[in-house]
Order: sequence, then C-alpha cells, then structure tokens
Amino acid sequence: MMEYSVVVVDDHILLSQAIGGLVEAFDQFKVMYLCKNGQELIDALQNPKNIPDIVLMDVNMPILNGIETTAHLKDHFPEVKVLALSIEEDDATILKMLRAGAKGYLMKDVKKAELQEALLEVVENGYYHTNTVAKILVNSLRHKESSVLSLKEREIEFIQHACTEKTYREIADIMCLSPKTIEGYRDVLFEKLNLRNRTGLVIYAIKNKIFTP
Repeated sequence: MMEYSVVVVDDHILLSQAIGGLVEAFDQFKVMYLCKNGQELIDALQNPKNIPDIVLMDVNMPILNGIETTAHLKDHFPEVKVLALSIEEDDATILKMLRAGAKGYLMKDVKKAELQEALLEVVENGYYHTNTVAKILVNSLRHKESSVLSLKEREIEFIQHACTEKTYREIADIMCLSPKTIEGYRDVLFEKLNLRNRTGLVIYAIKNKIFTP
C-alpha cells in the first residue's frame, strides 16, 4: 500500500498537533513535520528530503499566510498538493485560496472520515471540493460571465483602446468623445468590475477575451 507524506502548517501548536495525530491514524498517510507559518515551511522545503506529497495549510498565520504560501508552492513546488484547513468560511477567502493553488478547502471542524477522504481524493484525483466549495466556484464563474455580459458596446470599445499604449485623451479623440466622458467610462468600469487601475483593466480584458495581445 502506497504511503503519502503530509506536513501540517498552522500557527496554533496544539491544533496542529491534534491534526497531525488524526492524519497519523490514517493507514496511507504519515506526518513528516509541523510548521508554525508559511515561511517556516518554505525554509524547510529547501531540503529536498522535506518535500511532502500534501500540505494541510491554515489560512490566517503570521509572517507568511496560507494564501501567500500556497501561491509560492504553486510556482516553486508544483508537485506539492495543498489542502486548506481553516476556520475562515467567507467566499472571498475560499476563492483566494483556491486561486492561489489549493486543491481543496476544509473547515477545521471537519469529521475524521471526511479529512481522510479529502486527503485520498487529493493524491489520487488532484482535488477535493465539498458541495459548499463547488457552489462558490460555480457562483464565481457565473459572476464573471454576468460582468462581461453587462458591459455596453461602447464600454467594450473603450476597454479595447485602454489595452493599448494610447493615452485617455487619444482614446477620447478616436471615440469622438470628450476626455471627461472617457474618464467617466473609466471610473464606471473600475467600479463595475471591482478594479483599481488600468493594469487591472488590461488583465481583466485578456482573461475575458475582450482583448488579445
């Protein structure tokens, strides 16, 4: 029987030890070590002998939190699968964690049997999503689609021009509008799409196939 290695990253030591104890009771899993935060994990991973199959990752931690750490692992240790284990249950946090690269998201009060199932699913199939997380993902995709559908034709035209090196004044001339109207388009789009700057608008346009570089 294949045995998989697990590392628990949580700043609450007693909780971390308890989670480790649960994992140790599962036939196919072995806890390699515990870490108090993301930086401690990244430091440990510099030794190839310390690279596990799965990391059970808390979200809120000092020094380097779970989202930042998961993103780092995705870039530098893509073979390591992250399963989030947190008390945070708001949709935004769950989405941030999944977008950073987590293969699943569990609450800390998860039942022993579900934790075991989640670990097995992650190593065998690459991910584990509870019904709650699956709904959040679906809603996120719907929101993206609806935000594109709600754009007016002139707004899309403005976005396409904004993805070039043209200044806002030049865009105003091309669209036969006043610079003030163009600024209005920009401000409305920033608000509507929850963006903060022109770079964010370009990234949004590329992701949603409004603009092809």
